[in-house]
Amino acid sequence: MNRFAKQLLPFCSLIFIISLWTFLEPDNFLSFRNFSNVLRRSSVNGIMAAGMTYVIITAGIDLSVGSMLAFCGMIGSVAMLGLSGASWAQMTGGSYIELTPEAMLWGTGIGIAAGALCGLANGLLITRLKLAPFIVTLGTMSIFRGVTYLMNSGKPFAVSDYTYLDIGKIWIFPSSVVILAGVLLLAGFLLKYTRFGRYTYAIGSNMETAFHAGINVQRILVTIYMMTGAFVGLAAMITTSRASSAQPTAGLALELDIIAAVIIGGCSPSGGRGTMTGTLIGTLLISFLRNGLTLLDISTNVQLVVIGAIIVLAVTADQIATRRQS
Repeated sequence: MNRFAKQLLPFCSLIFIISLWTFLEPDNFLSFRNFSNVLRRSSVNGIMAAGMTYVIITAGIDLSVGSMLAFCGMIGSVAMLGLSGASWAQMTGGSYIELTPEAMLWGTGIGIAAGALCGLANGLLITRLKLAPFIVTLGTMSIFRGVTYLMNSGKPFAVSDYTYLDIGKIWIFPSSVVILAGVLLLAGFLLKYTRFGRYTYAIGSNMETAFHAGINVQRILVTIYMMTGAFVGLAAMITTSRASSAQPTAGLALELDIIAAVIIGGCSPSGGRGTMTGTLIGTLLISFLRNGLTLLDISTNVQLVVIGAIIVLAVTADQIATRRQS
């Protein structure tokens, strides 16, 4: 399987999925409302997948993104409520608190910053302690989720006025879709046209060679995990806006969809290969796949089986292609 074929396969798979659901559910699937909903719901996964693309290109993994999403949403919501004058008793009691525009703006920034700090912690543990990314992020996945449950005894924080990132529009487009486009364009530009992007590929291809070539591997890796955390924080605030509350259960098993989207989009789990265009295609493929299965009234449990099988097939195809090239 040559490079062009591997890049074309995800796109062909996306076209196949859309064609299949068009044939099976033409009335429900082929509606503007359905496509708009799929794009809006893809925004959270796509933003998180943009960061995960960098991580996987470096032959790393981040299993903590789902728990981090919940944590950042809770932190951002507490900041909004506190800056709007709410007491802790009002926050934890679920009382309606009128949010000020300044509080919502600052709360959004604090939620993103919380994600960046979580990513910084992951990056430092991986680089300073020389720990495997799988082990570190498996541990922080549990830590972030546990802290999230402890913050309000497993109950959500209500932010009823915080809706713009979900239902707002920038010109005629949903704000979340515009944010997704902006993130993908920025991440794609950095990956393809900057020294930072070239260093990312070099580390994934051969970390030791990259180090001896003068690349500050530790700094690049910490920056990548920190950037991934910031993207997760942004996605967390969109999720919070969508629910008008910060849910401690948000993002459960979401890392499965994110990793699947990136790998299906052409990123190699062994590192050194991947594009932001492929990640977008992979994200849309997963979103349309779930959307069609839902329209066909297929349970979420079956959907998990399907997504898991796709990951295994994608990794298997990548490994077979790598061995043939060797």
